[in-house]
Amino acid sequence: MQTRSIDPITIEVMGNALLSIAEEMSVTLVRTSYSTNIKERKDSSTAIFNEKGETIAQAAAIPVHLGSMLGICKEILGKYSLVDIHPGDMFIANDPYNGGGTHLPDITIAQPVFKDGKIHAFVANIAHHSDIGGRVAGSSSGDCTSIFQEGLRIPPIKICEKGKIKQDILDMILLNCRTPRERLGDLWAQIASNRIGEKRIQEVINKYGEFMFKEGMAAFLNYSEKKIRDGISKIPDGSYEFTDYLDDDGIELEKTNLPIKVTVTVQHDNILLDFTGSCNQVKGGINVVKTALYATVYYALKAIIDPDIPSNAGYYRAIKVVAPEGTIVNAVPPAAVGGRTDTCQRIVDVIFGALAKAVPNQVVAGCNSAVTTVLFSGVDPRNNNFFVYPESLGGGLGARPYKDGMDGVHVHVTNSSNLPIECLEMEYPIKIDRFELIQDSGGAGEYRGGLGIRRDYKILAPLEFASHADRQKNAPWGLLGGLPGKTGKFVINPGTENERILPSGKVSEIKLNPGDILSAQTPGSGGYGDPSDRVKEKIVKDLLNEKNSKSEVQKSYGFEL
Repeated sequence: MQTRSIDPITIEVMGNALLSIAEEMSVTLVRTSYSTNIKERKDSSTAIFNEKGETIAQAAAIPVHLGSMLGICKEILGKYSLVDIHPGDMFIANDPYNGGGTHLPDITIAQPVFKDGKIHAFVANIAHHSDIGGRVAGSSSGDCTSIFQEGLRIPPIKICEKGKIKQDILDMILLNCRTPRERLGDLWAQIASNRIGEKRIQEVINKYGEFMFKEGMAAFLNYSEKKIRDGISKIPDGSYEFTDYLDDDGIELEKTNLPIKVTVTVQHDNILLDFTGSCNQVKGGINVVKTALYATVYYALKAIIDPDIPSNAGYYRAIKVVAPEGTIVNAVPPAAVGGRTDTCQRIVDVIFGALAKAVPNQVVAGCNSAVTTVLFSGVDPRNNNFFVYPESLGGGLGARPYKDGMDGVHVHVTNSSNLPIECLEMEYPIKIDRFELIQDSGGAGEYRGGLGIRRDYKILAPLEFASHADRQKNAPWGLLGGLPGKTGKFVINPGTENERILPSGKVSEIKLNPGDILSAQTPGSGGYGDPSDRVKEKIVKDLLNEKNSKSEVQKSYGFEL
């Protein structure tokens, strides 16, 4: 029996090799996909897991997607005996309650990697599909009231068996989607991504041997655990609380200010996050399942404590999470979850807000922390094909302890890009009428909060609009005297006699006619530090760049022109 230990240099080399495999899988998925949501916006992620289903490496993509991949490998191992899993098998799933997923449009495909008849690892990828059926085109509007309204639920089942696609399973999935041709192309891309990952991992095993490969993965996990514990031990021991609020659930609009509360307890090199006090699960589709909560917590703590920690399951060992079942942060079926990302973003903000009391120099102010998602659907008159166009928009990143916040970016658990105007107008009967930063949307402070964005869509054919969004009533908070940022909103036909501001960010089946304009305006973010401490040259620069108006400068900074 081999007993020699693995040296640190080999651990580092092997760890980077696995990370590069995950990155190559990601590139393969993006470059071979069909939908604009993946090939242009990169709303997808890839990862590698060990034989137990523990995360080993995750490509730099979308943190919340880890939640959808966290559960699938263990679900597979729990559902299938090892004698029923073969080389070339691939498993597909999306269900938040029975498949390790977090919402239905995120379809995960996982594949075991065999060597000499044994499973040594899993490769997995996830892609946000533009439609997976359900009540509303796009399958993720914020006003669904049950998981059964949100689309096709897929438990872990084989999509490929011994290297061959199972056509009956594929046919069943495509029949339940409004855009089957696009779905087929994206599923093929996911399968291709896994095959690349399988091949590359087998090459690593052949190079180092089975023993060294297994020991290397174990050592890589231990290294991450040591890193996170070292970081936690530098935080003062104690308990730190913070509460922030979601606007509404899109259904019961009279019930506003839905609380998300956390108590973070630090003791030596362990950290506990207790979400007791958060509101009960709601009727609308902004509930979060436990896997999404875990992925969000792991991101938030890594970002604060040590961003250089490798993204693997080793650092999870120092983290404990308490979340009562039936609450908005640990929902039970049949709660709707399509817009869960808005809640995940707020979970990050409350973790940041709590730890700002312990390590204020490691935390940013309140961010736009919503995924302002627009969903357009209809028939394109240029080709008579039905289409679904989803896009999530960025906003302000909270001011940092040493620098202004970033403008018009995705924050926290999302990381997709905007769809370039040229691609949008080529693919869909929509024209971008206006695309700009929103003046004065960043909170004042010694360091100014990042600005939200305004994107006006001019409709060229009869369409339907749906969305999920938040921070349209509750503003992003400032830190250490910084002022809050501005909220967002959806406006139909702004500046006309037919102007209409939507009462909630969570709507569906809004009819739009040719010539209408839908203006999506995203939240800014909070400032950091006392506005009176801001350097005057920066105030003047913001004026010249039209990030602040004269009236805002006079009001917030007391700066006389």
